[in-house]
Amino acid sequence: MGSTGLISILGRAVLETLAMVGISVIVAQAVGTPLGILLVVTEEGHILPNRWVNRSLGTIINIGRSIPFIILLVAVLPFTRFLVGTTIGTKGMIVPLTVAAIPFVARVVESALKEVDPGVIEAALAMGSTPLQIVCKVLIPEAFPGLVLGFILTAVSLIGYSAMAGVVGGGGLGDLAHRYGFQRNRIDITWYTVIILVVLVQLLQMFGSWLAKKLSH
Repeated sequence: MGSTGLISILGRAVLETLAMVGISVIVAQAVGTPLGILLVVTEEGHILPNRWVNRSLGTIINIGRSIPFIILLVAVLPFTRFLVGTTIGTKGMIVPLTVAAIPFVARVVESALKEVDPGVIEAALAMGSTPLQIVCKVLIPEAFPGLVLGFILTAVSLIGYSAMAGVVGGGGLGDLAHRYGFQRNRIDITWYTVIILVVLVQLLQMFGSWLAKKLSH
């Protein structure tokens, strides 16, 4: 394989990884964020206390987080095939990556919202704000830097998951490292994929830290 061919397959693998991670983290954020908010507001002493909802939701999320990704990947194969028509390649990995990320996002959002000063919430309640107004105008804006960092943390975690998924035909950098690096004994390709993954993670972390700092007040 010449240098041009190597650059081509590396570039394609990077794009596949970014596509998998990008779509998965956006969908997981859209689903996991409301769950995280619900976990916080239904706690005892918060704006919508509901012990049954809080404990039930917390248990479901804990179960989701406790399942190793490789087992979850196999467990959701029928659901993945039903949704996207395949269980391999970039498209086939988006569903398990998203399912794995949703409980993670919910806990990250919960943690960020709990950092909001209770005095701010009490002040909003005293001014007659509704629960929805408190969530949209107090909790989320106050916790926004933490939510941004949580978004980046989720993306970083999914990069690692996507590399693991490559071993079972998931596409992206993990698949490249497995098929070319391991099966064809090309240690150089393995190291190229490792370096690219490290660079991607570092760039994401740097961008997330910079953005969170800009949003802090």
